Amino acid sequence: MEYHFKDFTVIQNKQKALTTESQHNEKRQPLLFNQHIAADALRLHKTIPGYGPTPLLSFNELAEAMHVRGIYCKNEASRFGLNAFKGLGGAYAMFRILCEKLNLDHTAVDFRDFQAEALRNRCAQIHFVTATDGNHGKGVSWAAKLFGCSASVFLPKGSAEVRRKAIEDAGNATAEITELNYDQAVEYCWKLAQEKGWILIQDTAWDGYEQYPEWIIDGYLTLAVEAAHQLGKTVPTHVFLQAGVGAMAGGVMEFLLSYYRKKPPLVSIVEPTEAACIYQSAKIGDGQHHAIEGNPATIMAGLNCGTPCRLTWPFLRDKASFFCACDDVITEEGMRAYANPVGGDATVIAGESGAVTFGLARRILQDETLRRLFRINEDSVILLINTEGDTDPENYKRIIASS
Repeated sequence: MEYHFKDFTVIQNKQKALTTESQHNEKRQPLLFNQHIAADALRLHKTIPGYGPTPLLSFNELAEAMHVRGIYCKNEASRFGLNAFKGLGGAYAMFRILCEKLNLDHTAVDFRDFQAEALRNRCAQIHFVTATDGNHGKGVSWAAKLFGCSASVFLPKGSAEVRRKAIEDAGNATAEITELNYDQAVEYCWKLAQEKGWILIQDTAWDGYEQYPEWIIDGYLTLAVEAAHQLGKTVPTHVFLQAGVGAMAGGVMEFLLSYYRKKPPLVSIVEPTEAACIYQSAKIGDGQHHAIEGNPATIMAGLNCGTPCRLTWPFLRDKASFFCACDDVITEEGMRAYANPVGGDATVIAGESGAVTFGLARRILQDETLRRLFRINEDSVILLINTEGDTDPENYKRIIASS
């Protein structure tokens, strides 16, 4: 069922059974993104210089003002100094790919082994290629430098120059803004990989290209397992996850539903209205994923993607409780709210793609009709992820300064 509100729309997932029996049956199904996989990704990340769990912030005063038990934000802006979470996926996937290409047992080695001169000489011969809206490409560039490889990164039309430059500054990649939309840029990179013998390292999947995206998503699970450990005995009842292709959202959702299988949270998937490919796929309701055509325009650059990830779409389709499509004003509100916290709550610098869930959650919490729709009450515990900091500093300053 679709609901229309000011500046955003919501689909309640009627395909998802919410009874105790159905949840019990779901947990019996094999899970692609589980605690075992998360542990392996975390093992690798812990050996990379600069690793440390990103903070889980508790907004106690906001929670009290909004009459809920807790509001938590996993702040990924400090991850590896990249101002975004995407390095987790880039590093783990590159590690797994290199182990595959160099005939190494990934369970027996870690990043420290890649410091050996002989191994780095072999890595220097390997070139990666990817398409990105910004943060994924920065993560790939950074990982390429870590492992002694090189990379080419292509951004879609309309990308900010500051994002292109940040990719090159982050590591060992050349970056170029194209005249293509995101999906076309992915196709272009796939063609280059075939022609030049490069390795495509992309966070979306299609028939015949699934393993590498799966490894990228595996890498994202580090943030989820960290958050679960940091929450301790506190169990989230509601999780809001932003989505571009839905790789992070699907992987993190699947992990959390597994981790909290005895009392799974309600998960809401949040996208920009202009690039809401997961939302539109859910709305069509034929079980298939569908692409957004043309050149969508949104300030949420990291979420400006046209086609859902083939790997995670089935999880999102079947297990998310709500799909939300938000206008840019929602994330602008979230950015300003993070920057101007209630009372003594922590200040968060959140970029356009990082703040949309906070903006939406605040809208919901302030409206009784929306609270009932999303089943939020005084016992609710809300978990959010700020996926990026001020990755476009000038735009961030402009938005924060506006009223």
